[in-house]
Amino acid sequence: MTHRIAEITSPEVASRLAAGAVAILPMGSLETHGPALPMGDYLVAEEIAARIAASALALGADALVAPAIPFGGEDFFAGVAGGITLSIPTLTAVIEETAEAFIRTGTRSILIVNGHAGTIGPAEAAARAARHRHGVIIPALHLWREAGKLHAELGGPAASFGHGGDPVASVTLHLRPDLCRPDRTRERAPTGPYLGVPPTGFGAIRSHGVDFAVPMWVEEVAPGGVAAPDPRSANAAHGQTITDRLVAAGAAMCVQLRDHAA
Repeated sequence: MTHRIAEITSPEVASRLAAGAVAILPMGSLETHGPALPMGDYLVAEEIAARIAASALALGADALVAPAIPFGGEDFFAGVAGGITLSIPTLTAVIEETAEAFIRTGTRSILIVNGHAGTIGPAEAAARAARHRHGVIIPALHLWREAGKLHAELGGPAASFGHGGDPVASVTLHLRPDLCRPDRTRERAPTGPYLGVPPTGFGAIRSHGVDFAVPMWVEEVAPGGVAAPDPRSANAAHGQTITDRLVAAGAAMCVQLRDHAA
């Protein structure tokens, strides 16, 4: 059984939604992840969403996966060649209206599967709007925020952690090895001073032991798209372990949405 709405006829989608299927809304971005990984991390979010739907069915909860929203909110990656970002108000409106398309036809069990940090704010703002307007509670699984915790918990090396490295690298190597170029993986290049001090992370510099938020572009903190000190230890086996945990959690949430549908 397929779970991707784009691959199913309209009457079948309508029937499954009417019977209580969860609508899963994947989203990600089109941006740089360095020389070894594809720009479209939304492809990974869409694949994880499909696996969540398949696992949920094994638990007795049907789910349908919408096509992924492929563009992230404008943040550090604005101006990357080939990258496309939306303004925060525009992206928030896109997510809101995507959810509204399901809500207006009676679907109240909706799950966001988000694969981009710059979409966390818009996704949560859209979910708040849906609750205010319709009383619908839309949980959001922010993949890389949670995978970052799992990376350390599952013994992933600190050196591979960061943009252009883990957890995105290992998960992508597992799910879409056909799009990866591991032979091109390289260590992080030195970053220059920003207001006289080196960046301590995306959008942060430190003075007197205190972090200050500053506007920053990707090349200032992650030259060539790589912020991880050394992502060469990323591997598909580690990515599978992380993916399995994320999928299991997403499937369990689908069951929760089925059991507590308003």
